[in-house]
Amino acid sequence: MIKTRPSFKEAALTALRTVIDPELGVNIVDLGLIYDVAYDADLQLCTVTMTLTIMGCPLTGYLDDHIKAALGALNDVDQVLINLVWEPAWSVAKMSRAAKLELGLH
Repeated sequence: MIKTRPSFKEAALTALRTVIDPELGVNIVDLGLIYDVAYDADLQLCTVTMTLTIMGCPLTGYLDDHIKAALGALNDVDQVLINLVWEPAWSVAKMSRAAKLELGLH
């Protein structure tokens, strides 16, 4: 069973804030693309449940590589699994207030 330690989740989200969407120039956490982060200590596996702004996004490979690098740098993470989902669908409403201000969406 996968259990999420609050301190790990906080560290993971901090690491994921370093991953910037190159088209929008905003990190993927504040864009609202990250739905969940879980850690399995037995497997030293971090599972990220996320979505993209659009299906067929050409940045999928870029984001996967950067997510794996950011999370792989954390202590006790040997593997990163990205669970890409389309439900619930992403919308501007999922963005943080800071991201909306940065992109000029009020």
